[in-house]
Amino acid sequence: MALSKEKQDLFRFVKTKCGYPVRTIPITDEQLCDLFEMCVEDYAEKVQNFIIENQWQSLYGKQISTTDMAFALSVRSMDIATDWSHWFSKEVGLQQDGPWELKKDFITIEPGKQSYIIPAGRTINKVLYMTPSTEQAALFANIAGIDIGFGGGFAQLGGAASAGPMAGYYIMPAYDTMLLSADMNLKQRLLRSDLIYKVTAGPNGTKIIHLLSTPGSKLTFSYATNGASGLLGLAGSQVWYTYYDTIKGDENECLAQNPDTLLTPDQVPLNKMDYSFFNDPTKVIIRQLLTAETKILLGNIRGTNSGKVSIPDAMLELDYQIFLQQGKEEREKVMTDLVERLKRLSPDAQMEKMANMSDNQKRVLSNIPLGIYVI
Repeated sequence: MALSKEKQDLFRFVKTKCGYPVRTIPITDEQLCDLFEMCVEDYAEKVQNFIIENQWQSLYGKQISTTDMAFALSVRSMDIATDWSHWFSKEVGLQQDGPWELKKDFITIEPGKQSYIIPAGRTINKVLYMTPSTEQAALFANIAGIDIGFGGGFAQLGGAASAGPMAGYYIMPAYDTMLLSADMNLKQRLLRSDLIYKVTAGPNGTKIIHLLSTPGSKLTFSYATNGASGLLGLAGSQVWYTYYDTIKGDENECLAQNPDTLLTPDQVPLNKMDYSFFNDPTKVIIRQLLTAETKILLGNIRGTNSGKVSIPDAMLELDYQIFLQQGKEEREKVMTDLVERLKRLSPDAQMEKMANMSDNQKRVLSNIPLGIYVI
């Protein structure tokens, strides 16, 4: 097994700490490599849990597949623009894990219908928003609502030409109508998008989206207001939703690789730590852990059959307890020191330290003479 120069030096230091070459060290390089990987993972577990605990409020509820983890772990932010950019990147199918592209489709509300079947093989990610048709409303809204642009002789102020090939042609600029339609569309979303939904399983692998209006809402699933004043019909509106195409039957794998939000600390996607990127103090900690684990392994090896080894005309008993005891004590000391160091680096501890420094500075300044001289 080819070892790097760094690992060769590290393993030599560990063997020296265990008594080599005076004592025989019956451990192979492969075993030391396994112990080394476990030590790095043990160190990473403590450090990464420390990071999660101190930054959990910045991570909770984030979209796991799109959130910039370095940003979330390093700052506490209410940056709406940043969150929106992450949402948009997911909407266009970027930064997704696995072969699943986030797609978008819509359903059109029919009069009196609130439940709609989604084809099989579509794993719904989110139901987004509804878009009532605003083009017709914008056409009739020009000039205080009297712009009737249909053929048949109607020629009101700002309306339509009533004769010749231009019959039915709107006189008002199309740009005004387009801006009004866009403005009404935005107002619809801001003021009237008070639908809620739930998704249930349907027959033969389909899904059913159930659209519901919130209590007190003025929205109705019809064209007309049915005689009730102030009600707003939704028939003809589109409700958009995003989904993953799982027609091949790999829905469970898709859901595992594309969770929506972080709900528990174990979902935070932290990368595996690489020993080559550790600084020198951290490498010392790894070396101390590796030495402790090597001694424990030596104790277990030498303790086979209670440490008794048959030799010609005698029975030899190996002292294995010393390795076990030293290894366990050294490992406990290293992990305890690491946890205490991380506690000292926590935001609470740092704020307390800064507060003490501020108080001490005020005490020092209060004892400085004012510098008033009498001549």
